[in-house]
Amino acid sequence: MEPAAIEQVRRFNRTVTERVGVLRDRYLGRRLPLGEARLLWEAGAESERGVELRVLRARLDLDSGYLSRLLRSLEAGGLLAVSADPGDGRVRRAKLTAQGRKERAELDRLSDDLASGILEPLSSGQRERLIAAMGEVERLLESSMVEVAAEDPASAVAQSCLAAYFAELDGRFEGGFERGREVPLIDPGFSPPSGVLLVARLRGRAVGCVGLRRLEEGVAEIKRMWVDGSVRGGGLGSRLLREIEAKALRIGYGRVRLDTNRALTEAIALYRRSGYREIARYHDEVYGDFFFEKRLDRVAGRR
Repeated sequence: MEPAAIEQVRRFNRTVTERVGVLRDRYLGRRLPLGEARLLWEAGAESERGVELRVLRARLDLDSGYLSRLLRSLEAGGLLAVSADPGDGRVRRAKLTAQGRKERAELDRLSDDLASGILEPLSSGQRERLIAAMGEVERLLESSMVEVAAEDPASAVAQSCLAAYFAELDGRFEGGFERGREVPLIDPGFSPPSGVLLVARLRGRAVGCVGLRRLEEGVAEIKRMWVDGSVRGGGLGSRLLREIEAKALRIGYGRVRLDTNRALTEAIALYRRSGYREIARYHDEVYGDFFFEKRLDRVAGRR
């Protein structure tokens, strides 16, 4: 990574933490430090039943020990209570007390004041630029928070990705999408050592997937490329494609192929700009309209 880029990120971080008051031990002048204030806010964002601790842990990317310390402090302050879920004693939930809800409302008010204070000194044009820039930074930061890892194709997470993928195809394909006419994701070919399924997660939630399976000696097929609509536009599709190509290369494949339907115009554009060339039909599945191939040895030096 370029040193100048690293320095810009660090300078940006220092400016933001200074401007939003992160350096103070009492956030927004209240009695809570930033970590506890954020946890209190998140705990109050859910239903009246409270929020599961595992959800809080994933959403804020906190280890169990640190989360427990924050929760104990909030409980000691009378702002929050942790209890077992009535329907499942193994699940623990955090719920705001009446005092906690009052504190959260005051934090909301002060946060609005802080946001107004940031925007007020700027001209209308500067405000528009800052708000647009903040939106772009938020999208890019979320993209950097996505974690991609191999997943068992038979797992519940993998199958939930598959269900979302097929539901989208059913809505976009002319005439819909009929299950049973596709290669099942639990096909042994999608498992190691000859294949792999990658799942992308953001704050613990699955937001994308892509699979790889062997076609023939030296050739693999990329299947089930899916990106959740909530994160589209952030480059996750390109990242999944790069990562599955890298996996294919490490397994020993020199070429990858894939197909797509004419309704998936974004996917077609992605494959073309990623170096895939159109080839003749190589299978008999009914939903394939475009067929592509890429030689991975051409990009081996960049892996």
